[in-house]
Amino acid sequence: MIQSADIREWRTHDVIDAFGHKIGTLESVYVDTSTDEPTMTTVQVGLPTRRRLVFVPLVDAIVGPGYVKVDYDKSLVKKCPAMGTDDVLPAKDEAAIFAHYGLPYQPGADGERQLARR
Repeated sequence: MIQSADIREWRTHDVIDAFGHKIGTLESVYVDTSTDEPTMTTVQVGLPTRRRLVFVPLVDAIVGPGYVKVDYDKSLVKKCPAMGTDDVLPAKDEAAIFAHYGLPYQPGADGERQLARR
């Protein structure tokens, strides 16, 4: 299990896929609002003049010296719904991200978000 206390140290680490291919640079970590456990990360991808953020689940992720290794292929991650580097994820778009990776989406009983940025 990845420790929540380490989250602040992950920023600017490389995010690599299961084969060691660099996907991009870790920008933020999102926790599950019901458990407060790290669930997703946003990764900055693209050219310097056209950067965007894509979400990657942290299921089975491994944190190493200077990198976070995720269990998803680079090509799948790059096709994930994206947002601008200065944007905020709208609550209505959360379900599409979970669906992209085939993960269940469970908003709160009153429609609360499942993800919160740390």
